[in-house]
Amino acid sequence: MTEAAAPSEPTALTRHIEERYHARHREQLPQLVAMAERVEDVHFGDVGVPDGLSALLHQMLGELEVHMKKEELILFPAIRKGGMPGIETPIAVMRADHAGHDRELAEILRLTANLTLPDGACGTWTGLYRGLDEFARDLTEHMRLENDVLFPQFEAERRADV
Repeated sequence: MTEAAAPSEPTALTRHIEERYHARHREQLPQLVAMAERVEDVHFGDVGVPDGLSALLHQMLGELEVHMKKEELILFPAIRKGGMPGIETPIAVMRADHAGHDRELAEILRLTANLTLPDGACGTWTGLYRGLDEFARDLTEHMRLENDVLFPQFEAERRADV
């Protein structure tokens, strides 16, 4: 199944990000936290157990929720109105958050040996790594759309006004 291309017009793109990515992350992360906790508990001490993964995902759940709320309540409404003076500040904050999310995704890969399942991995472990792969792809595309498509439309506008 191929997804339709995301719109580039700012209002449509912000709505797309909220409906496609924010909603999906809110669905994915609690499930991934629960699966990681189960794998770490049931397979404690086994070779390849991603020790610390559930704590990292739980941290990401909180951080990502705060990040998405800042977009939904502050940045995206401003973008839908065509921008505002000083919009580069919240955009810079979002870019910094994205850099943190990139580091967390790298840590997920480190903890899971690049999502490599051990021989005989149970269904929960297999589902966890499948879900992590999907989550990582979704979060990466979410950040790409904002960093490369949405934000530059307002940063360039600001630079042109100076």
